[in-house]
Amino acid sequence: MEKIKLPIELIRDNAVLPSYANDGDAGMDIRSCEDIIVRPGESVLVPTGLKMAIPYGYEVQIRPRSGISYKTPLRVPNSPGTIDCGYRDEVNVIIYNASVREEASEEEPFDLKTKGCRHGTYIIHAGDRVAQMVFAKVEYADLQTVESVSDIGNDRGGGFGHSGV
Repeated sequence: MEKIKLPIELIRDNAVLPSYANDGDAGMDIRSCEDIIVRPGESVLVPTGLKMAIPYGYEVQIRPRSGISYKTPLRVPNSPGTIDCGYRDEVNVIIYNASVREEASEEEPFDLKTKGCRHGTYIIHAGDRVAQMVFAKVEYADLQTVESVSDIGNDRGGGFGHSGV
């Protein structure tokens, strides 16, 4: 299989190149390059120390890591996040702490290795895998205005639960 070249610039001393955990994986793990505190109900930008020159016709999608979504209340709220081919600034990952405030612990912050899905403040350490990125081909549309779309193709009818839950 031919691989597409993705130029990446490491802009911080502790930045780590994204990597596939296993042969055949769709997503590469990306890591935080700073310690970041995420309080209940808070969204933060987690810096990666990476800049990319994504080729025209492609995007990079930022997606959650399933282990973090399952074992913590931390979420990637705009998943999948899109990094367009023209973006050349540092890649950051938006992380939201969905901890229920009433249940949130006031103890020391939990980290990504804390057992159980504990509610409270979390610390993401530099070097922690925070998300995964997937390289994807983009199709571009040529929009054409028409009088009506009703006669084009088949209208399946309904939406928003029309066929049941």
